[in-house]
Amino acid sequence: MADKPSRGLIIYGDGLARLIQPSHTHLHSLASIANCGFLSLPNSPPSESEDDRIVREFAVLVDAFEALNKNGQFASESKSQESSLIPSISERFMGMKAAVLSNNSSLKSFGEKFGFDVLNVNGLLGNSNTPPGSSVDSLTSELLSLLGFQEGKIMESNQFDLVIFHVGSGENLNVESSDAAASDVEFMNALLGAIMSIATPGTEVGSRLLLSLVMSYGYVSNADDPGLSILSTKDEKNPHLSVLFPKQSYTMRGENPRNDVRHHSPMLFAQYQYAVTRKDMVETFSFEDFKERSGNLSIPADRMLHEVAFKLWKAPKYGA
Repeated sequence: MADKPSRGLIIYGDGLARLIQPSHTHLHSLASIANCGFLSLPNSPPSESEDDRIVREFAVLVDAFEALNKNGQFASESKSQESSLIPSISERFMGMKAAVLSNNSSLKSFGEKFGFDVLNVNGLLGNSNTPPGSSVDSLTSELLSLLGFQEGKIMESNQFDLVIFHVGSGENLNVESSDAAASDVEFMNALLGAIMSIATPGTEVGSRLLLSLVMSYGYVSNADDPGLSILSTKDEKNPHLSVLFPKQSYTMRGENPRNDVRHHSPMLFAQYQYAVTRKDMVETFSFEDFKERSGNLSIPADRMLHEVAFKLWKAPKYGA
């Protein structure tokens, strides 16, 4: 743990994991110094729309999935006014001030109801005539400023303890492109490079910024994808022997098995803060490298925010 609370930035590439290329050097550079692993998700409901998937997976990521009903709306919206919503993020995490940046209207609506301050990404990026390079620099400055970092210094007060930047579906960028999703990954790569160039070891920002990168696969069918399976080797070779071994922890919630676990196409998760997070053996931001060399292996996606909150001094212990 650091001797002072960290301030957290989560960059969430929604549905972009398949598009990572060797040329995205800043993503791979982060993975090579970070603590990496998988975030397992529940299976997708049948006939789920893309908008519903975006909200559902975000809700899982911030441990608010129980607030949704099967139609992707807050469960209490279909009940009497006496029904209480799940406590806000501030109530759950010791007064944590958190913001979500996204241009997806459904995700923003959900975030507001869960207690996030919701900001529009394009409002920070500027107009469509802004050169791409300056857009990245401007957004980097704005993101760090929201967390109380200005010109490489730590301010006494900060507007937010945690900022989640949602990137996906080509809706976040003021750029013309025939492949908007690919442009999103390029933009994320450039943004990571700009942030990491400021949050270097030995700097004030580097000592207090907890940087997390989450990349998901977006829509996947419920059929198993052998190439993206997170099952252990023993289960893959002979599933009948699995009864002889303890359950993997990501399939459990406390003492009870999770009834709906997707064993393939997880979110990829890398977390880095100098002298705070552990470094594992991962060299590239890829499913194969994470499965072979990551330090975290698989944890349920709904535990991720608890781990982040602990490092921000907003949870008494991991998993609390």
